[in-house]
Amino acid sequence: MTDSIAVISDIHSNIYALDAVLEDIAARKLHRIVNLGDSLFGPIDPVQTAQRLMNLENAVHIMGNCDRILLEPEADSLTFRHVKPLLTKDIERWIGTFPATWTLEDMLFCHGTPFSDEHYLIEEVTEHGVKDKDAERLSRELQPVAALWIYCGHTHVSRTVRLPDGKTIVNPGSVGLPAYEEEAPYPHVMEAGSPHARYAAIRRTNGSWAVEHVQVAYDWHQAAAAAWQNGRDDYAAAIRTGRVHG
Repeated sequence: MTDSIAVISDIHSNIYALDAVLEDIAARKLHRIVNLGDSLFGPIDPVQTAQRLMNLENAVHIMGNCDRILLEPEADSLTFRHVKPLLTKDIERWIGTFPATWTLEDMLFCHGTPFSDEHYLIEEVTEHGVKDKDAERLSRELQPVAALWIYCGHTHVSRTVRLPDGKTIVNPGSVGLPAYEEEAPYPHVMEAGSPHARYAAIRRTNGSWAVEHVQVAYDWHQAAAAAWQNGRDDYAAAIRTGRVHG
């Protein structure tokens, strides 16, 4: 039986943030790592990020929408055009092994929702902005899911939401990209508000799970400089400040 897990997500090639988080995980003696996806899609160092993750022991990697895109031959994306040529065949084969979801005991791990790697689970995007779904709607959407704990990433914002039916949703936040701007289904931004690398440390306590949202300081100025050197001022601003426009 597992008694401690580090849940990480949305590294987006930020090797500096990943190394800091892995060091923190080791210091806390968390026994397993579950990575909710979107690991390499970014302008900093996708190859080193892949190698670091591939060398982890006792780790599970979930397929994110940006991981899935990297398996395509082409995509209309500046980030794709930077990352795709850098990937070796071994890295692509490794990405191809990622499951869409993974279940352990009473927990389900996914990237976006248990049913989609592109949709948000806790929030919905409207023409008037991003708002939280109410508990009744979340319970209804998760009715087909037997797990009591659902871990999701994708939004880059750390959250824990307890539902009246006893289920709990946890988003660990983003390791490497604390803010971003998106056009679909309506233009919106998602912002953590600070540049820290984020993940969730969970431990079995009194027969259930205790969740700690962890914020790790690291040299985000160095990470931002690497993004800037690769022509991505947008990534640099988000990494340096935790906000889209710095």
